[in-house]
Amino acid sequence: MMNTHSNMKLFVLTLLCLILLSLPTEGIEAKTVKQRQGNFQIGIASWYGGGEKLNVCTANGEIFDPNDYTAAIWDYPFGTILEVTNLNNDLSVKVRINDRGPNRRLNRLIDLSRAAFKSICPLSQGLCKVKIERLK
Repeated sequence: MMNTHSNMKLFVLTLLCLILLSLPTEGIEAKTVKQRQGNFQIGIASWYGGGEKLNVCTANGEIFDPNDYTAAIWDYPFGTILEVTNLNNDLSVKVRINDRGPNRRLNRLIDLSRAAFKSICPLSQGLCKVKIERLK
């Protein structure tokens, strides 16, 4: 038989679960969307490598080259190949993950190298809404 303390803990946990389940979800955007073909993410892409002071090496130890088709993201291992599609014009590019970023406080999903970003969006735009899919 459960004691009073255990009953109280169970009651509080149950109450917290009910409260969390009743909270409105309107306005909360999920970053990962499941589709029949697999998983993809939708978010904001930015670019780097335009002359700002950068670390010479990427997070995986490579020398950074803004003319390579590479990207920085937190959610995939180094070496992962992603297809990044601009949702405004359907242009896409394949990139290899070799760095970490962007800063999560900026609410950006991925940082593309200058060359990769330029192939799907004008550099002057700075940001674009993208879909990313893991290829390998």
